[in-house]
This record gives sequence, C-alpha cells and structure tokens, in this order.
Amino acid sequence: MTTFNGLPAHILLVHAIVVLLPLAALLLVLSAVWPAARHRLAGPNAVLAVLVVLLVPLTTDAGEWLERRVPRGELVRAHAELGDTAILYAVPIALLALVIWWRDREARAVAGRRTYLAPLSSAVTSVVAVLALVAGAAGVYGMYRIGDSGAKAAWTGNFSSQDNGRGHD
Repeated sequence: MTTFNGLPAHILLVHAIVVLLPLAALLLVLSAVWPAARHRLAGPNAVLAVLVVLLVPLTTDAGEWLERRVPRGELVRAHAELGDTAILYAVPIALLALVIWWRDREARAVAGRRTYLAPLSSAVTSVVAVLALVAGAAGVYGMYRIGDSGAKAAWTGNFSSQDNGRGHD
C-alpha cells in the first residue's frame, strides 16, 4: 500500500501505530498486574497487539516508499532508522499479550485439564508482570522516539521564523 485517497499511506498508517501500540502496551500492563481486569482485557488486547504487529511492516514499507520520494536529509534518515525498530517493540508486547491471554484461559479452564503456562503460579505471574512492564514502557518510549523523529523530519524548516507556529492572521 503506497497511497490512500491521494495521500501517502505512511501518513495514515503511522497514526494507527502511534495510537494502537501504546494502547496495547497500556492494556498489557493492566492485564498483567490487575487480575480483575485480566479477564476482560487479555483477549481483546491479544487481538489488538497482533493487529499492531501486522500493521508495523505495512507502515514501514509505506514509509520506505515515501522516503524515496522526499528530499534526503539527516532527519529523514534518522526517522527511517528508528522506524525500522518499531517491530522490536510490537512483537514482545504481542507475545506477552498472548501469554497473558492464554494463562487467563488456562486459569479458568475445567479442573483437571492440562495446563502449559502455569496459570496459577504466582512466581510465573510475577515474572510475566515484570516483563509486561518492561515491554510496555519500552514500547511507549520507542513510539515516542520514532514519532518525534518523524515529526521533526516532516516539520523542521517548513514554517517561516515569523510564523512561530501560530498561523496567519
């Protein structure tokens, strides 16, 4: 996907990633540390996090298409390099979301049924919670860095110094 309704697809897709990846990270942390929320959030968040993993390559591919069509510069290069790291944040969030969802399913399963991810182990739950906190925080920070570099690449030097970002009267 390169364009949508005449606009570069990257511009549209990136907004989905910038919103959905931090949302998946937040829901990951909530479902990892708050047992009451886990039952309601784990399944929807697993779906959301996997969707984000699928959207990241589409977004980076559309970004590479756009990169070939804009003036080359240090800011564009820096953003492209950071953008390539988005998948490194999305995959751990998705994997942990799937683990939490699966453990929740196993915890609610019929007694005597075999489990694989130690759903009743407080030690495993604690390890998963710590990993979720780390992955969630890293994902939010990573998206901030990628988004900030993209905003700088798009907007630096595009306004006159007299405008100061206030628009025209």
